[in-house]
Amino acid sequence: MAFSANEIARHPALHRSIRSQAKALLAARESSPRLASVFATQQRWLMAHAGLAIYFRQGALTTARFLQLVEQHSVASRNTADAFMKEMLKYNYVEPLPDNTDRRSIPLRPTVQTLQILAAWAMIHLTTLDELDGGGRRATFASRSDALARLEPLIADGLLTSGPVRAPEKTFSLFTWLNNGGVVMEWLISGVDPGLADRDHIPTGVVSIGEFANWLKLSRTHLARKLREAEDLGSIGWLGQRGHSVMWMSRDFYREYMDAQAVKLAIIDQAFEQNLASMAA
Repeated sequence: MAFSANEIARHPALHRSIRSQAKALLAARESSPRLASVFATQQRWLMAHAGLAIYFRQGALTTARFLQLVEQHSVASRNTADAFMKEMLKYNYVEPLPDNTDRRSIPLRPTVQTLQILAAWAMIHLTTLDELDGGGRRATFASRSDALARLEPLIADGLLTSGPVRAPEKTFSLFTWLNNGGVVMEWLISGVDPGLADRDHIPTGVVSIGEFANWLKLSRTHLARKLREAEDLGSIGWLGQRGHSVMWMSRDFYREYMDAQAVKLAIIDQAFEQNLASMAA
């Protein structure tokens, strides 16, 4: 049986597993920062999953079908979705299918590099789930060439229709609309000692906003403004002088992040249970 989000959120191993997951996601971003920008905001992340689901279900991705699905789930405006698709084509994240004879539309497919990054993303999350129960999801996924095609459409369905994913809690939502906001939160989480997670003010590894912004290739001013908004909510702060001491995150913000990961992991585990569990390696 797949984990529920509540079961994951209450699991005693979750804190250490999510810290490892955050570090793995940061490392994956380092290996391909430009492609990682596809997932830079929650809106782009959801559009990417929508497009991939269409491709795996229909064998081709068309702009018309993509715009329809994005509009159906109120992910973005048609203009935003159309611009996103053109950007994906411009930077070779998707490419025209060979031997296309339909001149009215250009069927597309993800490039090999895009599929490799998506597979790595799936493997990271399956590893987290395996750490919670000692399962073999990652090994099963790695053993089947069709694993991604089986898993991704169901993951996309779950993400696009999940209330908690689409409308995250207050501080989490601040960062989901920031360019590379997910990476900001992963950086914070990767520096947290899980043994200190019950504190009101949980220390992170962040000291310098400038260094932080430079690594993320973000405007220091823009990042500082978002961090100040989070600070005004009582979600982050500094153990000493602002910008010259260790940043902390509140227990509530930490819980928001953990709960959001639990929802995402439950969606991925349900997809695995439906389409891959019976094929365990």
